[in-house]
Amino acid sequence: MSVIDTYGRRINYLRLSITDRCNLRCTYCMPAEGIRKCSMSDVLSYEELHQITQSAVDIGVEKVRITGGEPLVRKGVVSFLTGLHRIPGLKKLVLTTNGLLLDEMADDLKLAGVESINISLDSMRPEVFSRITRLGDVNRVMAGIEAAERAGFRYLKINMVVMKGVNDEEVLDFAALTLEKPITVRFIEYMPTAREHDWQSLMIGGDELLSRISRRFSIQKVVNEALDGPAVNYRIKGAAGKVGFITPISRHFCHDCNRIRVTSSGAVKSCLFEEGTTNLRPYLAVGDVVGLREALRRVAGRKPLTHSFLAAGEADGCQFSMSQIGG
Repeated sequence: MSVIDTYGRRINYLRLSITDRCNLRCTYCMPAEGIRKCSMSDVLSYEELHQITQSAVDIGVEKVRITGGEPLVRKGVVSFLTGLHRIPGLKKLVLTTNGLLLDEMADDLKLAGVESINISLDSMRPEVFSRITRLGDVNRVMAGIEAAERAGFRYLKINMVVMKGVNDEEVLDFAALTLEKPITVRFIEYMPTAREHDWQSLMIGGDELLSRISRRFSIQKVVNEALDGPAVNYRIKGAAGKVGFITPISRHFCHDCNRIRVTSSGAVKSCLFEEGTTNLRPYLAVGDVVGLREALRRVAGRKPLTHSFLAAGEADGCQFSMSQIGG
């Protein structure tokens, strides 16, 4: 039975970060100089991450998303995923990646039991992509998307963080990707995570993005499937795929939030913006499975009604790098 929090939300989704390392330096995710990486001794072992997942499933989690950093840079990830897939009661095992290593790993990930892959792609224009990621090659990501399509994943989603004056001219091009292919393109509102000043100048609300697409295409809202994430989804008339909108700023989805997060160093959070964390390492160190389950249950049960982003005194944004927590 899933945990029901104080506000009646059923908590059945775990976002599990397995590394804080990444092979990109995206502008909205971390500062240009990068971040102070965890030492290898601070990162949980695969055995510990598996135990956390098992305990989460024991208290009612049905969907697990593997994140980072960039999860595919960690050695042995395919075997780890295979083990997670075998946990009784886990209904959906999904992965978020920047796609740089997907070309060579897509088939193995499918065989490991990953059902769905979300690929971060903020521009299809090489020069814009390079500017956003600071060192990325968009051609490698496009090759990774094609490899994932060939591998036959049930769900394939492309995540685009839209930034005014940076990549917003490509919104219609991204929407058009869904016309012929059964993929979902999701437009995500820009959200500062590096104490940026004047970040509002980059943010475009979901309603504006929907309006832009509606002026070009005839679109209709579609009903989300069970265990879907926070996106509000639409389909362009006659299209094979869908477009979605994730609006953490203009129209937050806290009332429907069903997620908890565990970082690669073993901190569990009930909300991305929660300042406090609970350390799971003491329970793992002594093999206290009951204590581990109860710690997860307590954190899930006390989820706040809404996130604290842009609370008084926080107008300059968050005070963490997304790669440290798992986006």
